[in-house]
Parts: sequence; structure tokens; C-alpha cells
Amino acid sequence: MSFLEALNGRIRIVERAGSWTEAVRISGELLAADGLVTPSYVDQMIRTCEELGPYIAIAPGVAIPHARPEDGARAFGLSIVVVREGVYFGSHNDPVHLLIAFATPDRSAHIEFLRQLAEILARADEIVQALIRLESASQVQEYLRDLLENRS
Repeated sequence: MSFLEALNGRIRIVERAGSWTEAVRISGELLAADGLVTPSYVDQMIRTCEELGPYIAIAPGVAIPHARPEDGARAFGLSIVVVREGVYFGSHNDPVHLLIAFATPDRSAHIEFLRQLAEILARADEIVQALIRLESASQVQEYLRDLLENRS
């Protein structure tokens, strides 16, 4: 499944988030709203970061909140939250403006996603700056479609 298929329009743009936990919760709730994860999965996304530290902030301005498949992932899917003002995880990659949350019910369903995520991370600074300027979820979707399908 490609990045855009897995995303399926689960995009939210917010001006600010009160904390990193709020931003992660928003990203998880987008997954839960479509039945891809249980509410406990969303809680575990936050708990995992609290226990293991800000390892999910994997590139400048980008975090990938997730939990383990057994924590309540029902199907593979993604969500994106763009936080215009950024949120702080306590990472050298702060502030984070782009959260790409994912859930996978097994350890192999997300291989294509990881390949396309690598493409995004290779251009993280450019992409984050573009996304925080966009006005709507449909513009974010179109930007990502152009980016991933054209691979310029």
C-alpha cells in the first residue's frame, strides 16, 4: 500500500498544539476515527514516547508517532498533522511541524510506506516549510501526491 493510499485523506492542520502529547493525540485520533486503531493504541503512542524519549522526532521538524501492532492496530494506515507553530518533544529535531502517525497490524504491512517516508525525510526541511504554508488538508494531499508521484 502506498503512502497516499494509506493516508486516505486523514490530514489535519492546526495553528498550534498545547504540547507534544496533544499533537500526538490528534494524529492518533485521526486513525481511531476510521477504525484503524483502538483508543488504547492512541494512549500507547503517547506512553511509548514518554517511556523511550523523543526518538519519534526522526528528522528536523518531523515526528512519526506510533505504537506496536499488538497495542491495538487493526489495519494499516497513516495520518498527518501539520502544526504551524511547531511543538517541542525535547529533541534536537525540534520544533516539530509535521507528525506522520502510523498503525500497522503486523510487521510487514508498512514496507512501501517506509520507502516513501524515506523520500520525504530526505527533503524534510523543504517539505515542512511548504506544508506549514498550505491552507487546507486537500492542499496537503495534493502537495504530497505531486511530491511522491513526480519524485523530482
